Amino acid sequence: MKPRLSIITVNYNNLEGLKRTVDSVKQQTFQDFEYIVIDGNSTDGSVDYLKQNTNRFDFWVSEPDSGVYEAMNKGIKHASGDYLLFLNSGDHFYNNKVLEKNKEHIKDFDLVYFDLQVVEGDKTFIKTYPDALSFSYFVEDTLPHPATFINKEAFLRTNLYKEDFKIVSDWKFFIDAICKYNLSYKHIAKPLSTFYIGGLSSNPKNQVVKFNEKEAVLKTDYAIFTQDVNDILLYRKKINNLRHSRIIKLLVRLGILNKF
Repeated sequence: MKPRLSIITVNYNNLEGLKRTVDSVKQQTFQDFEYIVIDGNSTDGSVDYLKQNTNRFDFWVSEPDSGVYEAMNKGIKHASGDYLLFLNSGDHFYNNKVLEKNKEHIKDFDLVYFDLQVVEGDKTFIKTYPDALSFSYFVEDTLPHPATFINKEAFLRTNLYKEDFKIVSDWKFFIDAICKYNLSYKHIAKPLSTFYIGGLSSNPKNQVVKFNEKEAVLKTDYAIFTQDVNDILLYRKKINNLRHSRIIKLLVRLGILNKF
């Protein structure tokens, strides 16, 4: 019987992270899904771990690839579920019952995204996401891959991940899906997964690459919108600054200005 959910883990030389992710997936109280691991020919013991635990996976492979996005595309091609979730090595589910408690939400929409627990050093917080998405939102932010179920058919209406990008192909997929292809979406305001800052996209050394890749997408595919959005973001920043101005707050308290 075809599984409704496919969970895909991409790994490269992150044995401890891989173990943490696999344990989290296999400890879920709801297990009606297929589990796929795509390894990029790791040399740190990850392949031995996969061989020793092959019964925990519905499919796994270890072979060279050009990077994380080629590996993710391999996962898509091997997946047979209706909805795909990328829970890459190091990430894990928020708790052991999160799939059981939320499985009824994963239907009817192209994208079903949850909130995300983020761990940054000794700080932990819940990153929340908006119910309504817009182009201006994606200029500044994106959706959480470890907490977004994607209908596999969505990839037939958009594109697979752009493999020659190093960092922002997931962001490109989401902005294209919503702003270019008008895919349907639903936000579930509960955390699904835990993400640890420190990976490729969050490494400060890669911020220039990240900026350049995003600029290439915006200038190539969305140039007509970019100036308008830049103006909107500038005005929004000015309004937010005014809201926090001590003089404005005083004028509001005195009744000279209405609260805005």
